[in-house]
Amino acid sequence: MSHSDKDHPKLAEQFNADEPRVDWHDETLWWVRVKRDKAARSIPEWEQLRETASRIKNNVLANLSEYLIQFEEQATRNGITVHWAKDGKEHNAIVLGLLQKHGIDRMVKSKSMLTEECHLNDYLQQHGIEVIDTDLGERIVQMRKEPPSHIVLPAIHLKKQDVSDTFHEHLQTEKGNNDPQFLTQAARIHLREKFLTRRAALTGVNFAVAETGEFVVCTNEGNADMGAHLADIHIASMGFEKIIPQRRHLSVFLRLLARSATGQPITTYSSHFKKPRKGAEMHIVLVDNGRSTQLGRKDFRNSLKCIRCGACFNTCPVYRRSGGHSYHTAIAGPIGSILAPNLDMRKYADLPFASTLCGSCSNVCPVKIDIHDQLYKWRQVLMKEGYGSTIKKMGMKGMTFTLSHPGFYQFAGKAGRWAMKAAPFIINNKLNPWYKQRDMPSPPKESFGEWYKKNRK
Repeated sequence: MSHSDKDHPKLAEQFNADEPRVDWHDETLWWVRVKRDKAARSIPEWEQLRETASRIKNNVLANLSEYLIQFEEQATRNGITVHWAKDGKEHNAIVLGLLQKHGIDRMVKSKSMLTEECHLNDYLQQHGIEVIDTDLGERIVQMRKEPPSHIVLPAIHLKKQDVSDTFHEHLQTEKGNNDPQFLTQAARIHLREKFLTRRAALTGVNFAVAETGEFVVCTNEGNADMGAHLADIHIASMGFEKIIPQRRHLSVFLRLLARSATGQPITTYSSHFKKPRKGAEMHIVLVDNGRSTQLGRKDFRNSLKCIRCGACFNTCPVYRRSGGHSYHTAIAGPIGSILAPNLDMRKYADLPFASTLCGSCSNVCPVKIDIHDQLYKWRQVLMKEGYGSTIKKMGMKGMTFTLSHPGFYQFAGKAGRWAMKAAPFIINNKLNPWYKQRDMPSPPKESFGEWYKKNRK
């Protein structure tokens, strides 16, 4: 494992330097998790919905090629131009080609995690195209030149004051005014002009329906619609696993998505795009970018069922206390930790270990992805392939020896108890990472084995 400054423990340590912020981040996300629980409990058939969604997605993954071809046929019939991209590079080139063909050098973009994964913004800016993210959270982090730290709440790592400072610097708003209503209004005025003057709009895709060739975009701010309705050309970027078989299946997913993400009954806008307006163009780019490799990995295939609700982030004790940027990948949190090693094992070998394997992620997943099982399986794959850290390897070998030699195990236990009692400084020091943020427990008088011998003659 590369112990560069780009690994989870180091980046998490940076985030943890500001303790009040960590506490606030933790509490805010837990509050969203509680809202999700209340929303789930309000529907008697919640578990049945999860099971149904999970089965629909299993069916999709088993018949993906057929659904994609069916979608392409229907969408083409509707007047949408369908493009295929094998990776991020091809996706970016297709988008650039469409803009250049129309002589467009300024574009508005709605929230899309796929374009983050493909690093589209940087690519277009290098080719002289200005990209404005129109989702409020995305726009804030874009001004700050930061990536989003959460797939649903991109600026959750920031507080009102940070936003106020950012807007003062970029939009010349009044210094120190951090009233959310004032800041939202400032963003609205700033973005309104962009919507009215940009001829191209890019959106993500939440669901694409094979049966009808339409796609659905869910937002709370209506920014995707605003961009798409005012532009001459609408480009939709879609990871190919976003497909669902029939339109009637949408009801299952739309009921699960917002409740899982924010605890709302449904997103404010669930917009269906089926064919271009008269005189306008509509394009959809279907992207693989490692997805077919994941599809071929039996143990990890299920991760492609994800509908990007972010529920696993909000519940994860590690994510809540380490922040999204510590995952150094477009999709952070538990789901990101099983998707990222598929793209690059060496670079993301640290992520499956950034977890307590508590299983809370799997419990809240609306499509029943076995996230914690996959985290555990990735660890085994990474250690076998030689991507684990040397320290971890040595530690595991040491523990294997200790646990398989009862005599040595008893001796080690005695030595440990003695050290904690007589010479605590051997354990309570900076070399013991466990000690950094915790008080060590008081040593027991005897081991369980000793107690058992005495009391169970």
